[in-house]
Amino acid sequence: MLNENSTIEILTELHISKAPKGAITKYLMKIVTDGMGIPTYVPIIIARGKKDGKTVGLTAAVHGNELNGIPVIQRLFKEIDIKQLRGTIVGIPIINVPSFLRKKRRFMDGTDLNHIMPGKPNGTVSQVYAWRIMNKIIRHFDFLLDLHTASNGRINSYYIRADMSDEVVRKMALLQNAQIIVHNPPSDGTLRGAADELEIPAITLEVGNPNLFQKGMIRDGLTGIHNLLGFLKVTDSEVEEQSTETIICKKSYWIYTDTGGLLAVHPEVTQMVKKGEKIATLRDVFGDVIKEYVAPEDGVVIGKSVSPVNQAGGRILHLGIVKKG
Repeated sequence: MLNENSTIEILTELHISKAPKGAITKYLMKIVTDGMGIPTYVPIIIARGKKDGKTVGLTAAVHGNELNGIPVIQRLFKEIDIKQLRGTIVGIPIINVPSFLRKKRRFMDGTDLNHIMPGKPNGTVSQVYAWRIMNKIIRHFDFLLDLHTASNGRINSYYIRADMSDEVVRKMALLQNAQIIVHNPPSDGTLRGAADELEIPAITLEVGNPNLFQKGMIRDGLTGIHNLLGFLKVTDSEVEEQSTETIICKKSYWIYTDTGGLLAVHPEVTQMVKKGEKIATLRDVFGDVIKEYVAPEDGVVIGKSVSPVNQAGGRILHLGIVKKG
């Protein structure tokens, strides 16, 4: 329920230039209508400074169970000194409203919304939703930070996905003070990739685990965003230097099982593993070892499965291959 004292304007189009200067304003934007013709609204927060400048967009909950990004955005707007703001910050704490309400990762038609961006204007239910998110909201940004978490049954380090071949995007990624950065080129069906295709520098922040709020991860994500806003001169935030060096990976991939059983993954996230090192043990229902899995090459553990129940083709761990030099 919205605060009963709040007066929230309903939008059908986003016109940032109409948002009041020197104020933080909250809106609901109509994106689609459901089977009863009732609108689905996406919440939008706009902080517009008295001085013109860049527009930085923040999005969260593209998957309905990825919650850590919501309080990151909420807290950021509580901490903004609107009198000193130059430019505009736009926050969308929940992109995938239908899935958020259902506490599900995927969209209503079973589609992963972050695999079909930028969507289609006359496509499936999920494609239309994705297209309207891109064209009604995202295209208005100069920069985008998209906040995610791990999926069900898995945990993540605090890491960034970014096209490290783009100098602007590279700087955005490094300013996040993340544990790990993974190079990901655009045109991959993600919200970040679709923004890149619109020439909007964008990064993905993977901020912890699904279905809960993690204070440490929220704080880390907030620090990196303040760093970027300060670097862009949107705010007066000083860039907070990282105490440990970020691990930069030239690529990453998941390692999968080839049979079912009860899985125990041994390394911790951010741990370096060597080629041939045992990374997981699979047992049958009687506790006997079926198979042991080893690292196919040297790398760093970005994320891993924490669900013991594993079917053939289940995920073991997300291995990052560190860039040399």
